[in-house]
Amino acid sequence: MLNSLHDEVRTKLRERIFAGVLAPGSFVDEPALCAELAISRTPLREALKVLTAEGLVRHEPRRGCFVSEVTERDLDEIFPVIALLEGRCAFEAANNASDADLAALEQLHDRLNRSARARLINEYYDANFKIHEAIITLANNRWLAQVIGDLRKIVKLARLQQLHAPGRLDQSLSEHMAVFAALKARDAEGAEAAMRTHLTRQRVALRELARNQTSRLSA
Repeated sequence: MLNSLHDEVRTKLRERIFAGVLAPGSFVDEPALCAELAISRTPLREALKVLTAEGLVRHEPRRGCFVSEVTERDLDEIFPVIALLEGRCAFEAANNASDADLAALEQLHDRLNRSARARLINEYYDANFKIHEAIITLANNRWLAQVIGDLRKIVKLARLQQLHAPGRLDQSLSEHMAVFAALKARDAEGAEAAMRTHLTRQRVALRELARNQTSRLSA
C-alpha cells in the first residue's frame, strides 16, 4: 500500500512541477503538501527521494527540498547527450523496423505534415513526440530508453517552446522527413546523422528564441 501511495504522490508532484504549479526554484512545503494531500510525511519523503534522483528536485541539508532550475548551461550540456542517444536509437530503428513499422511511421509523418501546414503547433508537438517515442521503441534498447527518459524530464522543467522560433516549424518538419527517408532506405548511419542534426538544431533554435526574448534594457 505504501509503495502505491508514494507512487501516486510522486506522480502528482511531478505533474505539478511540469505544469509550473511548483515553480522552478520554489521551496517544497512538506507540511502544507501533507495537509493538502491528506498523507503522512513518509510517502511524501519517499516520493521526494525519487524526484531528487530524477533531478526534478534538489535537497539542501537543514533547509529542505526545492524544485530544480534548468539553466542555459544545463541545456547546452544536455542536448548534445540526447542527440547522441536518440541518434543511436535512429540507427537501431533503421536496422530493426519492419514494413509494418514503417507504414505506421508514415501515418505519423503524414499527421506531422498536416499539422505543420495548418500551423497547429500543439498538434505538431504531439505528433513529434509520438514519432520520437516510436523510434525509441523500434531501437529496442531499454537502457537507451531509460536514459533518454531521465534527460527529457530535466529538459521538460524548462517548459521550452522551440517551435515558436522564427522558421523553426518548417525546419523541424524538414529534419523529421530526412530522418524518415533514411529509415525507409534502411540507412542506419544516415538516420543517426539526421536525428543528431535534428536535436542539435533544436538547441540552436531555443538559444535564438531565448536571445530574442531577452531585453537589452533589462537589469
